[in-house]
Amino acid sequence: MRYLMFLWLLLLPSAAFALNPFEATGIDQRPGVQVPFDLPFTDENGRATTLGQLSEGKPILLAPVLHDCPNICGVTLSGLMEAVEAQDFQPGRDFTIIAFGIDPKEGRQEAANSLTELRKRFSQTASSGVHALTGTEKDIRAVTDALGYRYAWDDTIQQYAHLAAVAVLTPEGRLSRWLYGLAPAANDLKLALTEAGQGRTGSWGDRLLLLCYHYDPATGRYSSIVWTALRIGGGGTALVGAGAIAVALLRERRRAREGRT
Repeated sequence: MRYLMFLWLLLLPSAAFALNPFEATGIDQRPGVQVPFDLPFTDENGRATTLGQLSEGKPILLAPVLHDCPNICGVTLSGLMEAVEAQDFQPGRDFTIIAFGIDPKEGRQEAANSLTELRKRFSQTASSGVHALTGTEKDIRAVTDALGYRYAWDDTIQQYAHLAAVAVLTPEGRLSRWLYGLAPAANDLKLALTEAGQGRTGSWGDRLLLLCYHYDPATGRYSSIVWTALRIGGGGTALVGAGAIAVALLRERRRAREGRT
């Protein structure tokens, strides 16, 4: 009996100590942090490059992904491209998109395959200004650690557990915002690029719109301060109006009583 218990205990750790993706993955908020911009990576064509070279003085949308992903990475990139198509800024002209591979075992071929699939669906939008990178574990971790992006290898499924999110970087490589989820809202994307561009991306009207919106890091979304203020102001106006009506009615009743006496 004791031998059976011993064998059972030997088998137990594989189930008891499985990776908890909710604890191992996440994003630590580090707005304004400088991302390593000069580390060597390899693009989808096998060329050596850096984040700084790909930026070309424009904001970067950096999506941490697995290029050969059986789950949501392709959906994440497709959702990002749909948001890009639904607003005015264009990759290549106004900003750069980087599918940033977090698996150091992946190479140029995996990166090229993922970008080919993306271009099949978004032939015009992904034709320029969109890149797929791979690199060494040390250099990949240097970027993700700086961003506060946490992910972990899961032995049980032989795959990395990670969140679906896009980092918005300034042209100098500082973290401006995170956009969470499989498909960011087009308006949030445009506002984030305008903000990251620091006055160089977008029109005067786009920059003015930022004054009317507030970024919530908990949701990765922009909410309208003006709309909130209008609702509060509208509620206040309604209360003032109701108060004025009540005062007028009281005065009318008082005059009526005085007239009877």
